[in-house]
Amino acid sequence: MSIDEETAAKVAKLARIAVDEEALPALAKELSHILGFMEQLNEVDIEGVEPMTSVTPMRLKRRKDMVTDGDQQEKILKNAPDAREGFFAVPKVVE
Repeated sequence: MSIDEETAAKVAKLARIAVDEEALPALAKELSHILGFMEQLNEVDIEGVEPMTSVTPMRLKRRKDMVTDGDQQEKILKNAPDAREGFFAVPKVVE
């Protein structure tokens, strides 16, 4: 799959990355190489291979499921720069 400069500019905008016009051809080429590598990975036969959590065999650490000292909402929200109605208030990030 090949990425053109227009698509590279759109991807950069969606990722909120400032890219100069003269850098768009290089970005498009790099994105095309990444997609080519992903296509190459799709050709690998993974039949019968179990998912791994690490390259070395190990068991995940587990902890007991027990109640801790919760119920500290007011204490936690004192550190928040903006808290409303018992929650952290954050700026809207979706356009």
